[in-house]
Amino acid sequence: MNAPVTATEDLLYVVEDGIARLTFNRPQARNALTFAMYEQMSAICETVNADRSIKAMILTGAGDKAFASGTDISQFRAFKTPQDALDYENRIDRVLGILETCRVPTIAAINGACTGGGAGIAASCDLRIGTRSTRIGFPIARTLGNCLSMSNVSRITALIGPARVKDMIFTARLVEAEEAASVGLLNEVVDDLAALDKRADETARLVAGHAPLTLSATKQAVARLQKRLMHGEGEDLILMCYTSQDFREGLDAFLTKRAPQWRGQ
Repeated sequence: MNAPVTATEDLLYVVEDGIARLTFNRPQARNALTFAMYEQMSAICETVNADRSIKAMILTGAGDKAFASGTDISQFRAFKTPQDALDYENRIDRVLGILETCRVPTIAAINGACTGGGAGIAASCDLRIGTRSTRIGFPIARTLGNCLSMSNVSRITALIGPARVKDMIFTARLVEAEEAASVGLLNEVVDDLAALDKRADETARLVAGHAPLTLSATKQAVARLQKRLMHGEGEDLILMCYTSQDFREGLDAFLTKRAPQWRGQ
C-alpha cells in the first residue's frame, strides 16, 4: 500500500496498489467545489499522468448525500466584470478537459446528488457507477439562470443526445438512477454506498489489468470523433447569461433561500 500522495481538507487523494482515489471532501456543503478544488483536481490529474505506476483512478464524494453538487455558489458573489464569467467557464473547460484526457481510465463512483459542475465532472470520466439514490442533472434554469459552456453542452450531448439534454435542462429536473442508466448517464447501478465502493474498486482493478495502450487508443479515438470547439466559441452565450439581471437575481435568491423572479433580461 502506498502512503497518501496529496491530501487537503477539501479534496483527498490517495494511491493504493496502483489505484488512485480522489474524494471531494465537503460533505457539509454536499461536496460543492471551490475554485481551489478544481485547480487541485487538475494538478492531481497531471500527477497521475506522470506516475506510470498508477493504472486507474476513482473519483467519489465524501458522506452519503452527494458526489458533488457543483461549484460553491457563494464564490460567484465575487464576479464584477464580464471577464470574470468568461474566466470561470474557461477554467471549468480547462479542468474538465484535463480530467477527460487523463492518461488512465477514470471511474466516477456516484452516490446521491450529482449536479451542475459535479455532473460535468462525472460526464468527463470514462465510466460512471451510481447507487439507487443517485440523481444527476443541471438544474440551472430554476437556480441561477446561467448556462453551460459549449464544451460542456458538447460533452453531455455526446453521452445522451440533444433531445435529452434539452429535456434535462429545460425541465431542470434531476434524472433518477434507473433512467440515468437507460440513457447512458450511468454505466451501472448498485444498491447502496457500500456496494458502490466495492464495485468501483472491482472495476478499477479490472481495467487496471488490461492493455494500457488499448485503453489509451480507445480514449483518444472517442475524443477525436467529438467536435472540438475553437477558443471563444459560445462566449456570447456565457456573457448573455452571466452578465444578466436574471443571474444576479438567481444568485441572490439561491443564497437567501427564496424563489427567483425571472425577467429574461
